Parts: sequence; C-alpha cells; structure tokens
Amino acid sequence: MAERIQLWQILALVKHKAKKISNIFIPPPNSIASVRRVWLHAAVPPIEKHPHRRRMIIHYSGRVQGVGFRYTARTVATGFEITGTVRNLPDGRVELIAEGTRRELEAYQSALRDAGLAGFIRDEHVDWAEVQNLFRNFEIVR
Repeated sequence: MAERIQLWQILALVKHKAKKISNIFIPPPNSIASVRRVWLHAAVPPIEKHPHRRRMIIHYSGRVQGVGFRYTARTVATGFEITGTVRNLPDGRVELIAEGTRRELEAYQSALRDAGLAGFIRDEHVDWAEVQNLFRNFEIVR
C-alpha cells in the first residue's frame, strides 16, 4: 500500500522545486507584475474499480420522511467503507444509493434498521447494480 503524503510535505516539495526552476519569477509583494500561479489542492485518489464493489439501491417506504431518516443514514454510513447518497422522493419514499463491497453494504443496511429506523420502515426494495464510482463520500441530497 502506498504511503500517505501530508499536505505540508507536498508544499515543501513544491517550494523546493520552485527554487530550482529558473523561469518562474516571484515578484515582491507590492508588485503588480504578472505571476504564473500554481494551484494546489489535496488530491483525492479515485476509487479503483474493484470486482467486489457493488452498487445497492434501496427504496424505503413507510413513515420515512420527516423523522430524521436521511440524517441517521448519513451518520451510520460514517462507520462503514461506503459512499453514496440518500434523498427524499416526491412520492413519500426515501431513496438510498450506496457503493462498496457487498459485505459492507449488507452490514450497513442492517445497521440502519438497528439505529432505530426499523419502526418507520414499512417496506424496503433493494436492487443491486454494477458500481459506477460517482461518489466520494456519503451525503444527503436535497
């Protein structure tokens, strides 16, 4: 597994490399000369396609809107290695889309019921699909 690099290490490396590059001009702070800008951002590695990753789409019905269902779903998701979204549908259902290993997804589904949501759920319809790697974390969609 690759070693994680801290942001300060990246900045130090860029600063060190910038000193070696002769064509970069850094003007004094009060100068209005044009500056070649380098934008740094924390790189988030894309989730690699993994044959064991799946997409789980669940439609919950019952008294699932207005009871903190989406907030609880997002909170419970932090304990699992999954990504996805949860949102209310106009017809009164809640749609949950999650991606991860099948084992993690099934454990998450069970944890949702154990988190106090089982009493609000009348029916849940689960569909499985191929992973699309569209999510970086688990969030509520409004």
